[in-house]
Amino acid sequence: MPEWLEKLRRIVTVEPAIFFYMTSLFLMTPAYQQLIIEKVCKKLHNNTCNHHEEDEQVESQASYILLFYTLILSLVSIPPAMLLGSWSDRVGRRHVLVLPFILSLLSGGVLVAMVLVETMSVYWCLLAAGITGLTGGHVSIFLTSFSYLADITTDSSSSRTLRMAVAEAMVFVGGMVGFLLGGFLEQWFGLLEAFIAYICCHVFAILYIVLWLRDPRPFGSALSFPSKEEEEQTSSEKSQSGLFILKYAKLSFQAVFRRRSGQDRLKLQLLILCTFINNLVSIGETAILLLYLKYKPREFTTEMFGAYNSARMFLLGFGLLGLFPLLMRCFREMTLAKLSAVFRAASYVLLAFSTNTWMVFLVAVVATPAGITQAVIRSLSSAIVGPDEQGAMFSFSASVEATCILLGAVIFNGLYPQTLPTFPGFPFIIMAGFCIIVLILMQWISEMPVTHQRLVLQD
Repeated sequence: MPEWLEKLRRIVTVEPAIFFYMTSLFLMTPAYQQLIIEKVCKKLHNNTCNHHEEDEQVESQASYILLFYTLILSLVSIPPAMLLGSWSDRVGRRHVLVLPFILSLLSGGVLVAMVLVETMSVYWCLLAAGITGLTGGHVSIFLTSFSYLADITTDSSSSRTLRMAVAEAMVFVGGMVGFLLGGFLEQWFGLLEAFIAYICCHVFAILYIVLWLRDPRPFGSALSFPSKEEEEQTSSEKSQSGLFILKYAKLSFQAVFRRRSGQDRLKLQLLILCTFINNLVSIGETAILLLYLKYKPREFTTEMFGAYNSARMFLLGFGLLGLFPLLMRCFREMTLAKLSAVFRAASYVLLAFSTNTWMVFLVAVVATPAGITQAVIRSLSSAIVGPDEQGAMFSFSASVEATCILLGAVIFNGLYPQTLPTFPGFPFIIMAGFCIIVLILMQWISEMPVTHQRLVLQD
């Protein structure tokens, strides 16, 4: 292989995989929400569905179905998220990374069938949620990708933070492309074409992982895992009793709760708590944003919703790819993380009181630096644990993120219908409050003394 291609292969790693998955996710999210709204509307109005965005009964019932969708996705995602990171520490990141893409193809097939067969019940979407959750969904993509980056960025903390920021930016770049493409396809073609594009994204990602991506280093340190001979002796017993599952779950818990020098254990746990809150807010926003913007007086069309989300994702990606590296020259990364939380809280307050189009688009401008906090959190977390704990730590973090899907749906999908008659923007005020909690936790973490990285004490 030419030398320039080898260098490119070391530079471009998991970023395209994240891009493809997030493009498909943000393309599919408004599409399946719109599919649920249409199915509910046709059921309630005998196959006639005009101006249903103003029908509170449709809004309310669709919101509860979206709640069940998210509940199933969350509950099914938690066990794989807990196990796959520790498993990837042993078998390699690439094998684990490809699994969510494969099952997402099947999930896409269910959604395509729901569009083609009009008599299919709206509740078939719950099967699609269950299939997607079997390999952890997007949280498995994140845990594997960020573990991969932690493996290849051991030279300096600033290098790791910037690589994490680039990977985090792929979430927003993919979101921009996904929302733009989804809005265009749904407005001018239909939901069928949107779900076909969703399937194509996963096909491209599988080909990329198989043909381009390589595992960064040998896995299976004897310090963290039983020897190969010991595993062979007990493999039959473990396969029958399920102890191999408990082993990987135990490794994930150990990575987070084992004793470390100074206050590193508490610092790691607080960082994971910040991850939990950030994802709780993100899940809640995704769950109700389409319903909120389509409701009067904003009355967004599907195409306008796609345009808004694309602008928002573009600005968030710019905040990580352009603004963050520039500001790193003048400010510490922790300072930027705290400022990011402030801007995110302000954007939700503005969104809660938005009554027209320009106010909604101003929200995207205010939220430009909002993605910096999570990139810094991931970098700081990976710097605390050892090389053979990266997958285990990110696996625990991913299981926490999967739990957010459950709680975010319960809180915000359950709260939103209750606020429709009075103040529909109230859930976004709650989100702003959560962002302030993250700000307080980040300030606490910044005041903790810095200790040697990856120094682990024996229990």
